[in-house]
Amino acid sequence: MRGATHAKWAACTVAVALAATACGSSSSGSGSSSSSGSSGSSGVVSASWGDPQNPLEPANTNEVQGGKVLDLIFRGLKRYNPKTAKAENALAQSITTSDAQNFKVTVKNGWTFSNGEKVTAKSFVNAWNYGAALKNNQKNASFFQYIDGYDKVHPETGSATATTMSGLKVTGGQTFTIRLSQKFSTFPDTLGYAAFSPLPQAFFTNHSAWLSKPIGNGPYEVQKYNRGSQMSLRTWKKYPGPDKAQNGGVDLKVYTDNNTAYTDLVAGNLDLVDDVPANQLRNVQSDLDGRYINTPAGIIQTLAFPFYDKAWSGANGLKLRTGISMAINRPQITDTIFQKTRTPATDWTSPVLGKAGGYQAGLCGSKCTFNAAAAKKMISDAGGFPGGKLTITYNADTGSHKVWVDAVCNNINNVVGNDKACVGRPVGTFADFRNQIGQHKMTGPFRAGWQMDYPLIQDFLQPLYFTGASSNDGQFSNPQFDKLVNQANAETDEAKAVKIFQQAEGVVRDQMAAVPLWYQNGSAGFSDNISNVALNPFSVPVYNEIKVN
Repeated sequence: MRGATHAKWAACTVAVALAATACGSSSSGSGSSSSSGSSGSSGVVSASWGDPQNPLEPANTNEVQGGKVLDLIFRGLKRYNPKTAKAENALAQSITTSDAQNFKVTVKNGWTFSNGEKVTAKSFVNAWNYGAALKNNQKNASFFQYIDGYDKVHPETGSATATTMSGLKVTGGQTFTIRLSQKFSTFPDTLGYAAFSPLPQAFFTNHSAWLSKPIGNGPYEVQKYNRGSQMSLRTWKKYPGPDKAQNGGVDLKVYTDNNTAYTDLVAGNLDLVDDVPANQLRNVQSDLDGRYINTPAGIIQTLAFPFYDKAWSGANGLKLRTGISMAINRPQITDTIFQKTRTPATDWTSPVLGKAGGYQAGLCGSKCTFNAAAAKKMISDAGGFPGGKLTITYNADTGSHKVWVDAVCNNINNVVGNDKACVGRPVGTFADFRNQIGQHKMTGPFRAGWQMDYPLIQDFLQPLYFTGASSNDGQFSNPQFDKLVNQANAETDEAKAVKIFQQAEGVVRDQMAAVPLWYQNGSAGFSDNISNVALNPFSVPVYNEIKVN
């Protein structure tokens, strides 16, 4: 879904692989102060944003907009380096294990929440038990599934038979143990994900008040939030971490059209846009006088399918999905529409992982190569589109999705010889789009971009395609895939685990569980009011490092 990079780092390491064409400087010349009317460490950065789908409970946020805020107001045991994405200790003094199944955690002293409450071992254990509990209906509950006792607090069927997971034990004020149900050698590296954040007692004692104004332990505090308008965050002066904010705060302004956000940026009414519209990519360098960042990121765009609809499952569904994939001219779209800020996808992960991390260039083979004749035959052999029409659903407020969805439909229409066979179906806001997906209202393919939570191949596969996983929006299910994922997670040798995950990805390919479209660079434009601007490998601005001139 989300989660570290300097333009310089990205250009030096993987720009060739992702065909980045323009990497902007991370600094700018002097200019007027930000819209806050102040500058330096007290200046406030104004940035484009979209309302999150849900209230900002860490275990209930699995989309990008909410994730941006959680990264500002929380710090967990681990944090992903904003340049390399490597998992590094944050609140963890140490996480040790002798068998990759039982872990001892020591939480650093000296950390508090912004309300003054000390962050202790209980802050983590209580938060994780809350996130896992079936009764709390948290979207990220499955991230706790490998902790022993998860099946008792969150059974697949029936009612819970326990209120806490037996695998979590507080052993001291700052220490606790984790027992997993199976070996999982890279488990500590997952603990930088927002779902594993600690929570203060206020979250439990006055939940509604906490939801209206979340209290965390990160470098920023929530000052106020007006849904549909703006979230205002201000620097927490007593933040004890080393990554203190270099500005006075961040105003996240809600836009339902990123073209409007870009216009405001060019006009000097906004400091930062972290998703430059596709139709502005030709002009962005001249418009912003070089204040543009284009860096590789751990993001892939796909088309997902409603496997809960019989029309998209079974043998004919597989033919349809494969035919659609072969009907898409990826190089044409990434070159002409996205100006090479995207690269045609040939697997279901990201080149950012590298070979050692599990990326498999060319894995999709002919199934992801434009072939009009073969695509037309495949779609015809499947009996054509359900109801004679293909509808691709997307959110219209962010991401320039209309442009590429129209292009994909034009490809498909040309292949089948019917200019009305495929149409885009826009949903006004990202939140509404996600709600419709969550309610299983999709009747055809829908946009399903994935922004990595942590830099592991497991994160590109398990949350999306494992049976019942948190972001398996189309309800894909395959026993062989599930078996391989469990086997990979249990492997203590990291290289062997990666190879097994690659076998699992082969199942995703064979079943065309989703159509991979392109790997996405992070792109951002910024005003001359701010400097030291960078995107991390998760394509999220490193807000705390931004300086107001």
